[in-house]
Amino acid sequence: MPKYIAIGYGDQAGYDRTPQNIREAAHHHDASLKQRGVMMGIAETPIQVRNPNGSGVLTQTGPYLSSDLPIAGFSIMEAKDINEAIEFASKSPCAVAHGVIEIWPLKEQ
Repeated sequence: MPKYIAIGYGDQAGYDRTPQNIREAAHHHDASLKQRGVMMGIAETPIQVRNPNGSGVLTQTGPYLSSDLPIAGFSIMEAKDINEAIEFASKSPCAVAHGVIEIWPLKEQ
């Protein structure tokens, strides 16, 4: 079955202005996805890693790219196709709480 990486963007302000019943339904939806085997987690502070020309590892704390909304979390899911992955993502907290979810098809090598 195809795999997808979902990146959720959202902030507390969007979450807070979303009605509680919608937030609760979204969290229940995420719990059901976890029971199906979807791996998901809340984003913490990233570390950038570089090793130019194999000359030595350089690290820097913080995201490489910035956005109006911070990254809130990630998930790795299996779905029969992109449409099912969209359906899964559309009911998650970031999607319903004024955020955005990017879905990236993962092509395994």
